[in-house]
Amino acid sequence: MTQTRANALTTAAVVTTGLLAGSFYVFACGVMPALARSSDAVFVEVMRDVDEVIQNPVFMLSFLGAPLLTAVAAWRLRSAPGGRWMWAALVANALALLVTVALNIPLNETLGDARPPSEIREEFEDPWVAWNMVRAGLSTVALGCLAWAATARRRG
Repeated sequence: MTQTRANALTTAAVVTTGLLAGSFYVFACGVMPALARSSDAVFVEVMRDVDEVIQNPVFMLSFLGAPLLTAVAAWRLRSAPGGRWMWAALVANALALLVTVALNIPLNETLGDARPPSEIREEFEDPWVAWNMVRAGLSTVALGCLAWAATARRRG
């Protein structure tokens, strides 16, 4: 692999991971604390709307691109300086994806239940916020590992 391609691949993994980590971070620091102040009906309605609109091609580029690009970069650069950090980033990205698919998405599906908003919110809010913080942390760790790997490659 040429140096230019390796740099482009690493950069793409860093950018998509950064976008994903930032998305989770914004929910942890802004969106969910703001929604915590709202009524049950507003909370559920907004989260339903977010769940609907977030499923779009632009978001999916980072959501699926981060672990995929990190996996390709880790494999291609496995013997390069910083290669171990790429693998660590892949593990963190994969765990964030797993948390999302196994925990946050099933919680999102409960938003469509035909129950009173207060019941839906009671089951949804605390676990969703907690798991979002976990995936925000994992994505941030992945971003840090990728940045460290890129720095090691430059020094390498």
